[in-house]
Amino acid sequence: MEEEKFLRVSSRLSIPLEEIEISFTRSSGPGGQHVNKTSTQAELSFNLAHSPSISEEDRTWLLSRLASKLDSEGRLRVTSQAYRSQLRNKNAALEKLASILGNALVRPKARKKTKPSKTAKETRLHSKKKASEKKRMRSKNIEE
Repeated sequence: MEEEKFLRVSSRLSIPLEEIEISFTRSSGPGGQHVNKTSTQAELSFNLAHSPSISEEDRTWLLSRLASKLDSEGRLRVTSQAYRSQLRNKNAALEKLASILGNALVRPKARKKTKPSKTAKETRLHSKKKASEKKRMRSKNIEE
């Protein structure tokens, strides 16, 4: 089976793996001797600000949406240390990167202004009149 050369983010965006820097470091936390001597934590770095595979319109949108997750150079960093193997952590980090970029690419639909229908207005006014009448009747009962 041939390894994929692109990270598929959405139907209209695929990023070549050459644009993503992958490094491995030692994981933190419990794990004893294994975690102390193997570098299984995957750390991905993707230069969002200068990536040629992202259109200018999408880049502007992503830079504004992901501003809090980017460093000063416009790089998005993702890590994974959930597994004991480098390959599984690398794949998990790639999935996490694709998920972050895919979710950020979604643009909210523009809201269409609507007006309540004539029946809805009449129903609302009718219920207000009933409530008003009920309260007016209560005040008459108290006076007697």
